[in-house]
Amino acid sequence: MEDMNQQLIANAICNIPDPEIPVINIQELGVLRQVMWDNGRLNITITPTYSGCPAMHAIEKDIRDVLMQHCVTDFEIVTVLHPAWTTDWMTEEARAKLEAYGIAPPLYTTADKNLITLRPKVIQCPRCGSAEISLVSQFGSTACKALYKCIACMEPFDYFKCI
Repeated sequence: MEDMNQQLIANAICNIPDPEIPVINIQELGVLRQVMWDNGRLNITITPTYSGCPAMHAIEKDIRDVLMQHCVTDFEIVTVLHPAWTTDWMTEEARAKLEAYGIAPPLYTTADKNLITLRPKVIQCPRCGSAEISLVSQFGSTACKALYKCIACMEPFDYFKCI
């Protein structure tokens, strides 16, 4: 019974939505690194998407809220900065959810080497799929996104920057 309860709590933590993009959860985003029980104590490890990410405070609060709902009092939330988070840690499901939500998902870091290869990255409009786009601003609705405009459908959209 205890193992089932521990799994229920771990699943609840994994399913906490990202505060800035509520269609994906912190596990899919790759921010949640580990949920581990050790002799009745719960250890949660998280990594911010970038240094100073304001969403981390909300994520920690949401984790604490879930633990309070499940009457877990013996826990530790550890923020780990190394290795640094990368968009490669996002799941395929998260990428698909971003696109369905209207945010162009990040390319993989291996595909975003335009400064080295002199080939531009290929970002597609999440609404119509066109690669005919124009950068409006390096910063979109949050610092981790850039604002683009699709030339084909004329719709603005965020691109989750590749890190």
